[in-house]
Amino acid sequence: MLYYSIDIPKANAQAKAQSNVYKFSDGTILARTGEINREMVTLDRVPTGVQHAFVAAENKSFYKDSGVDPMGILRGLVNTVTGKGTQGGSTITQQYVKNYYLSQEQTATRKIKELVISLKVDQNNSKEDILAGYLNTSYFGRVAYGIQAAARAYYDKDVDDLTVEQGAYLAALVQAPSQYDWAVASPKAKRLVTRRWNYVLDNMVDMHWLDPAQRKGMRFPVPVDPEPAPGLGGQAGYLVDAARNELITSGVSEQELAAGGWTITLNVDPAKQRALEETMHRGLDGSAKGERARADAAATQGGAVSVDPRNGRIVALYGGRDYTRHYLSNATRGDYQVGSVFEPVRTAASLDAKMRNGATAGGLPEVKRAAGALGMDTDGGGFATKESVGLGLMGSSPLTMAGVYASFDHQGKRVTPSIVKSARRGDETAGPPKAVGDQAIAPAAAQLITRSLIENGGATAVRAVKRPSAGKGGVSDDKRAAWYVGYTPDLVTAIALFGEDAEKRKQIPLKNAGVQRVADLWSDYTGQALGDAPAAWFDFGPGSGMVPVPTETAPEGKRPIAR
Repeated sequence: MLYYSIDIPKANAQAKAQSNVYKFSDGTILARTGEINREMVTLDRVPTGVQHAFVAAENKSFYKDSGVDPMGILRGLVNTVTGKGTQGGSTITQQYVKNYYLSQEQTATRKIKELVISLKVDQNNSKEDILAGYLNTSYFGRVAYGIQAAARAYYDKDVDDLTVEQGAYLAALVQAPSQYDWAVASPKAKRLVTRRWNYVLDNMVDMHWLDPAQRKGMRFPVPVDPEPAPGLGGQAGYLVDAARNELITSGVSEQELAAGGWTITLNVDPAKQRALEETMHRGLDGSAKGERARADAAATQGGAVSVDPRNGRIVALYGGRDYTRHYLSNATRGDYQVGSVFEPVRTAASLDAKMRNGATAGGLPEVKRAAGALGMDTDGGGFATKESVGLGLMGSSPLTMAGVYASFDHQGKRVTPSIVKSARRGDETAGPPKAVGDQAIAPAAAQLITRSLIENGGATAVRAVKRPSAGKGGVSDDKRAAWYVGYTPDLVTAIALFGEDAEKRKQIPLKNAGVQRVADLWSDYTGQALGDAPAAWFDFGPGSGMVPVPTETAPEGKRPIAR
């Protein structure tokens, strides 16, 4: 009866798609996005090898099945009911039905409709028509709907001219466009999408669609850099991307977000954002503190994130000079070494291990545990040996390091920086993730780290702001990055300068960018951001007797003590 009670509906026309509106924390508009970019093409324009790549990636039994995968549907229903995710092993027909006829909502009712409609669509349409529909309605990121728009966005060519290698990348990409976009992918995501690209091509060999000798000679086809959408110049694009990525991570599908109609309010404070932008612009072009413009300015990139440690809210973010000229956000990229700003994490691991189980020192397992608990990705090579950990060879981002130091500031509880305050579309809402989590390290360990960073933070910046503050600066072992992460009881800011060849997008050593230069940027920004607000005091718990004011005005006998 269910089969006969559900008809194939009219298409859920993307013509109804609206813009997404992004707002600052005070309600003023930051940007509008959401224009649909699609050009429908017939299947005969898609090279056969590219067609095969998508079938090999998504649905090897496509040409033989009835349009549904019963086990995949069951798995999807269980995942939906139990909240374990959105992946359900859907066939190409099911994905086409979801794209073209249904919404992207993850409910049991929608999945049942998807199953029945997919059976009917398979009976009433040829496999060629279904594949064409799937290729024309899939979302590929970069605001590209459909294979033709994707070919233009990623390879600057029409779909007719795509190679098998390029088609295999697009087939791999469609699973997670934002994560797998090569231009902004993390090192881990690049490994994952390369693995999936190889999986697609190997499946094509197994299915006798690709000659093994030809497969052996194939090389990964790196896409072209993206063209930013209009209206996202300056910092707007970086802020919008950070918000989009956070919403996707929290469970909003990329297609649902791209379809538009959302009002997304950020935690970003416009006054603090302006202060951070002005400070970073002056610091990068060399006009800070009366300096002449630097000859090396073009080879220096800057990124910064400012967080309220009490609630994890990102109040300001700087991704680079201009989103339209440098698409990759320096605030969220994690491919530069952190150097000695990792040292407090190492020390915290040792202190925490001793407090938890009496260990006399923090070995590599303890360091990895503490770093992971504080929010760092410990899968990279920088965590492979004691030597690499000692030198801070792991890559990380200003966003991540701001969260780590915010956790020190928040009595050792993990703070995950969050840029989204709220997201609404009609009656639908998407809440931000929980910013303050479990105890990452013992409170006493976090307090000792803060005490040590009040006087031994590696720069005089903590005194320049004339309020209780702590910080740590450092230059990476390869001299390609300079960092300073500083904090007051109510504001944590991580700033980094990166050496980069602007034309080749290749890491190079920094020139004239030591710790003090970055620390001065932190001091300048923090002074502006906090302005005349009353100075807050670090909380070292009852009975500590500590009044951590890092200036000569501290009460007699209550100056900070470095431990």
